[in-house]
Amino acid sequence: MYVCVCNAIRESDLRRAARCSDGDAETCYGLLGKVPQCGQCLDDADDVLAEERGMGCGRAREAA
Repeated sequence: MYVCVCNAIRESDLRRAARCSDGDAETCYGLLGKVPQCGQCLDDADDVLAEERGMGCGRAREAA
């Protein structure tokens, strides 16, 4: 699924960026070589980042 149509950023790409950075959506877009265009996706992108980071903590606990 596309999170950002303007930049063709897929949810899987954004999740990967979330694991590499603790920044907000704009920071993660930058890691992907993109910048927000219309901005309509930023709230949803922040939700995806929060979800991915929350899942990452659970995986780390399970592995420990």
